[in-house]
Amino acid sequence: MAGMTTIFRKELADHLGSRRIAVISTIIILASLSAVLSAVESPTLLQQDSAALFLSLLTERSGNLPSFLFFVTFLVPILGILLGFDAINAERQRGTLSLLISQPVYRDALINGKFLAALAAMALMMGGILALIGGISMAKLGIALNGAEILRALVFFGAAMLYASFWLSVAILFSVLFDKTSTSALAAIALWIFLAFFVQLVAGVVADHIVPVGRESPAEEVLRHEHLRMNLMRLSPAYLLQEVSLVVLNPSVRILGPIDVSRLQGVIPSALDIGQSLMVIWPQLTALAALSIVCFGVSYIAFMRREIRS
Repeated sequence: MAGMTTIFRKELADHLGSRRIAVISTIIILASLSAVLSAVESPTLLQQDSAALFLSLLTERSGNLPSFLFFVTFLVPILGILLGFDAINAERQRGTLSLLISQPVYRDALINGKFLAALAAMALMMGGILALIGGISMAKLGIALNGAEILRALVFFGAAMLYASFWLSVAILFSVLFDKTSTSALAAIALWIFLAFFVQLVAGVVADHIVPVGRESPAEEVLRHEHLRMNLMRLSPAYLLQEVSLVVLNPSVRILGPIDVSRLQGVIPSALDIGQSLMVIWPQLTALAALSIVCFGVSYIAFMRREIRS
């Protein structure tokens, strides 16, 4: 534990003082604040539920500028990859990995300390941005955050951290498997591009092949097609985060996926409390957590078994 604390403090200090992290963090902060300040001027914002204006700021878009949620989904993986792609192989290339292990520091303390330090750096940045948005909403809209909004913002923050920890785990895994930092970076970026952009195309093609539909198709076949396509898209962490955000940041959303008449029978058109919203998105939250745990577990086992003295 003492060794992990030492590694954590050293890595966190390195991340917070790193120029490349400062550059990408500045881009994320400026993009997020631009999206929120633009959303404040949106004429549709004030037409929404006044009890959830702060939450609406996170998903509202104005003109051609995407929403804050888009920037989180798009840029957080890049930050996670930057923090983790050279976590292990850079130490090996510099020859400092064997030196570290020769000290009274266990292998698991090393990889755990690096992972937690990078995750803490991302949590500090994300928490700071959400605090800034809260201040902007109070200053520009003249509203005070209520308890329900704060709870939903905390759930969104937790989901974003699960999303970030997945990409950080992917980057660390590739830094363990590949000797060159350039190879691990390219592999992580390639996986991000596929899961962020191409998985939707693949899901559509597979769904069209297995359950083809046309204008004359019955409603049951169309629903089967949409369920299959959506389940395939849920292989992407970005899509899971979007579904979580859709429910958490909009209390009126109570159903995800294709809707038929039978699912609407008896539905009362009212906002959900946070407990009911959590029940809707619990599978997505569990999937995000499982992806992060499995990916980090694989990198942990690979690192513990890898020969590092050479």
